[in-house]
Amino acid sequence: MRLNLRLSKILITVFIAFLISNCSTEKQEPPKQDKGRLVTPESTLSFINNEGVEITSIEIEIADLPDERNQGLMDVNTLPRNYGMLFIFDGDAPRSFWMVNTPLPLDIMYVNSDSVIVRIYQNTTPFSQASLPSEAPAQYVVETNGGFSLTHGITEGMKILF
Repeated sequence: MRLNLRLSKILITVFIAFLISNCSTEKQEPPKQDKGRLVTPESTLSFINNEGVEITSIEIEIADLPDERNQGLMDVNTLPRNYGMLFIFDGDAPRSFWMVNTPLPLDIMYVNSDSVIVRIYQNTTPFSQASLPSEAPAQYVVETNGGFSLTHGITEGMKILF
């Protein structure tokens, strides 16, 4: 009987030691988040009000090649508040974008060859397959974080300068 009692105490002690070793108070690293692709600024783009005054500017990555335009901000999980992307096309034409594989809400601004903003979509829906047409010929498209145009008072009819 004493042997069984002693064996039971040993097993309980080993079990408690096992539990304590697995319940360490050390902080475990949180799982690393995938930041996706990062935007690399190449230039600065300014937004100009109707009086010709710059109201704000952003650092932009330029997408002027077909592969770059097709990729856009897809797979970009974080975008600093003053960053964006400028898409450059070969002339004015009706344009249409969508949000497939784009995890961030964006403002999408269509701009004609005279640098006038002709259409703004604010806070687009991430991963949406809905078409967002320019509704007027556009040569450029500017994408910023969702809400950027509202926060800075950017409206259709204003201009961009890059």
